[in-house]
Amino acid sequence: MSVLDDLLASLEADASVREVRTCVHWTAVVSKNCGLASSIHSEQHPHGHAAVQGVGTLHELTALELAEYARSEKLLEAGIGVAAINSLVDVDEERCVELNAEAWLAEHGLGKRVAIVGSFPFVPRLKEKVDQLWVLERHPAEGELFAEEASNVIPQADVVAISGTTLINHTLDDLLSLCRPDSSVMVLGPSTPLSPVLFDHGVDVVSGTRVVDIDLVLRLIGQGATFRQVKGPGVRLLTMTSSRFT
Repeated sequence: MSVLDDLLASLEADASVREVRTCVHWTAVVSKNCGLASSIHSEQHPHGHAAVQGVGTLHELTALELAEYARSEKLLEAGIGVAAINSLVDVDEERCVELNAEAWLAEHGLGKRVAIVGSFPFVPRLKEKVDQLWVLERHPAEGELFAEEASNVIPQADVVAISGTTLINHTLDDLLSLCRPDSSVMVLGPSTPLSPVLFDHGVDVVSGTRVVDIDLVLRLIGQGATFRQVKGPGVRLLTMTSSRFT
């Protein structure tokens, strides 16, 4: 099964949906917890997004029903589904440490070849520590590569870091299949479910976000905050590692 299939199958206890917010940068679903995911614009529609099914009544679904939206080919719907998954995941904090992805990559990528799927603010700093750094993006900036180069780049990398948004655009499984068996693989970012299910698919490290102040985070994302502006008292940055790194 795919990563998404296994994640959905792992969600045992349902919950009512208290809030659904799709904001300019972030989508939040509040059920058992508050789950986040990126709000991704669709490239196929002139105004950015295809219409979301059930708008105005999403809060009447259960969280498990809403999580099924993650299967959608409409990116905004899929983001709502991934946020719902994150709102239901029971995070085993005893398996986590408060460590952001940049710190882990700086330590484990030191002197190695690193491929990152997605553009992150820490890339310029990380570039100074690793032997070679490739950044793959759908819309690459200067110095980055088109995402279509993944099949050429990822097999060369000793360390691979993949944005959790690849769950939303349904490319995660294909990207994981490109990683060498001896490479270290991380999935990172606020869209990433802090679930050991990912370890069953060749992931070694998951680095995500736990919302601790729901009202604050909803207010910030509702006012257009980027994740840099959300970080702080509202969230905790947690990293969970497989037995390979423990």
